[in-house]
Amino acid sequence: MASTWPMAVVGLLLVASACDGSSPASAPSTRADSPRSTGPRVVLEHRGPQPSDGMPRRATVRIPRIGLAGLVVEPYRGRPDDAPGTRLQDRGLGASPHGPRGGTGPGGVGNYLVTAHRTSSTRAFARIPELRRGDRVVVEAAGVRYVYEIRLTRSTSFRSDRSRARQEAAVPGRPGAAPTRAMVTLSTCATQEDHTAGNYWSDEFHNPEHRIDKVGVLVASGPVRRRSPATRR
Repeated sequence: MASTWPMAVVGLLLVASACDGSSPASAPSTRADSPRSTGPRVVLEHRGPQPSDGMPRRATVRIPRIGLAGLVVEPYRGRPDDAPGTRLQDRGLGASPHGPRGGTGPGGVGNYLVTAHRTSSTRAFARIPELRRGDRVVVEAAGVRYVYEIRLTRSTSFRSDRSRARQEAAVPGRPGAAPTRAMVTLSTCATQEDHTAGNYWSDEFHNPEHRIDKVGVLVASGPVRRRSPATRR
């Protein structure tokens, strides 16, 4: 006679990777603990990327798709591309504003804003417009690596307070929405595109009207693993 064995049904956890700041859909873990089960309990546990506390910190940015490595990003209190932010970019650094008109720190829930020059200084963000959906952005801060995945491209007009509010929003593009995910906005000037269209407007910091924004979501996080000298050989 064939033996009958108890079966454990394990639920599948599905994570919806929306870029609008909505909470990911999830199903609770299911374990085999029915009265008829005589085997060990089976538990399915899912852990997504762990965000940071959102504190502003110095970070480095690496974007393999465009060959960018080791860009130092300095935090400052302010808003994107203001006078302090422009001074940082003029030194060849990335700038990350925080405060009422800025964003969260690296890895934090909300909008981690990073700006850098495209056409001047070291041209750190010269190839940012090439980024496409699915490209990875690696941010390292305080010994932790945060990996973001690009999901969409936005345009910001510096001649529109409403447009700037969408760029600075905790959920990019949705002012007033409560953030539930760690996101990143990489922003740089659209000087070539504006000039080609005959638009030579600029503000007091020589920013053109439009910015190109690449928006991503956090998909992985973990400790930075440094290679030993023997491994590097």
